[in-house]
Amino acid sequence: MQSLKINTEKLITSKWLYDHLDDPSIRIIEVGSGSNKTYQKSHIPGAIWWFWKDHCWHDTDRQFVTPEKLAQDLGKVGISPDNTLVLYGDPVQYGNYAFWVFTMAGHADIRLLDGSRTKWESEGLEMTTKTLEFAPVSYSPQTPNETMRIGRKNILDNLKNPNRLLLDMRSPEEYSGERVIEYGFFDHGAERGGRIPGAKHLHYKDLLNDDDSYKSADELQTLFNAIGVIKNSKIEIVCYCRLSHRASLAWFALTHILGYEGVKIYDGSWTEWGSIVGVPIEK
Repeated sequence: MQSLKINTEKLITSKWLYDHLDDPSIRIIEVGSGSNKTYQKSHIPGAIWWFWKDHCWHDTDRQFVTPEKLAQDLGKVGISPDNTLVLYGDPVQYGNYAFWVFTMAGHADIRLLDGSRTKWESEGLEMTTKTLEFAPVSYSPQTPNETMRIGRKNILDNLKNPNRLLLDMRSPEEYSGERVIEYGFFDHGAERGGRIPGAKHLHYKDLLNDDDSYKSADELQTLFNAIGVIKNSKIEIVCYCRLSHRASLAWFALTHILGYEGVKIYDGSWTEWGSIVGVPIEK
């Protein structure tokens, strides 16, 4: 049987990025989950640092960044609609999450660095402490595309839909209801532990190698097949986790590596579902 090939249109290798560091059409953003101390210590040359909430979420509403706000944010740092935007996360899932959110807000050419800074560093590639500044440019808001997200009402209305498969990408202890956040963190983020009724489980870390790069396409397909995520079936796939970060790893793998169509993310994920009055859960 012929092996599946990784689709490199959206997922780029560290070698590809290294070879294009001097390309003026490329802009790089490191998306972080906390402070920028690690970024200040060293980062990929040319990368700027963004805290994920500041640029992925709406300023006041519990909603995603609008095309207008993303246009403003990108334009301020010299990124135009014609630029190729390369994202990587620290941790890895924040790059995937930003890829998903910025795609919904309309930026056309986005690439994801496979392995994020983990693989880059493991290969001994160039790092720097220098922060580049780019002159602001004009960026008109782009056409949004929110077809890859769904909300809580849609989930509730389709709990017994045989043509939908819910895919829980959290840790085993979160899926079982033992905790509402994975070990290593203060246990918070929802009022109840458990899972959405009927959800299948796949730990997000199972998609990745030790260097945070994606496993081979064959390995990924085998993992998804084992829990019923079959390509070209009539089953709609909806991924979720706690805040959608880890779910975006599965969404990217299914959509941009394996070529599934119509994969969605339940944006509120367990932080929302585990606190809603009157909705069912399983343990």
